[in-house]
Amino acid sequence: MQTTFDYVVSGAGYAGCVLARRLSDAGKSVLLLEIGSSDKSWIIRMPAGLRSAFKPTSKYNWWYYTKAQQHLNHRTIEQPRGRVLGGSSSINGMTWLRGHPLDFDRWQHEGVSGWDWAINY
Repeated sequence: MQTTFDYVVSGAGYAGCVLARRLSDAGKSVLLLEIGSSDKSWIIRMPAGLRSAFKPTSKYNWWYYTKAQQHLNHRTIEQPRGRVLGGSSSINGMTWLRGHPLDFDRWQHEGVSGWDWAINY
């Protein structure tokens, strides 16, 4: 069993897995650590089960909270994060939101080259 590695990557979400893969493809030895369990549970695999991943007692969720937010009357906001192989992408139900075209065009106008809507979509 190998006991020394060139790199240790913590977290087997998208970023951790991509990083570990690229390092290993470059010939480096990599130890990829994930504290969470397998993502083969029905809670994660079945869309209706994802509700269970967002319960405070879920073993698939770290249940982080933000710092108190001044403009929210000093309340904190729940910040669910995946505690499972696959990280947060395993518990987000593969949802995403496309940005508004005017935002992309404004960023381009403000000097961020390559961010206008026509280039990105």
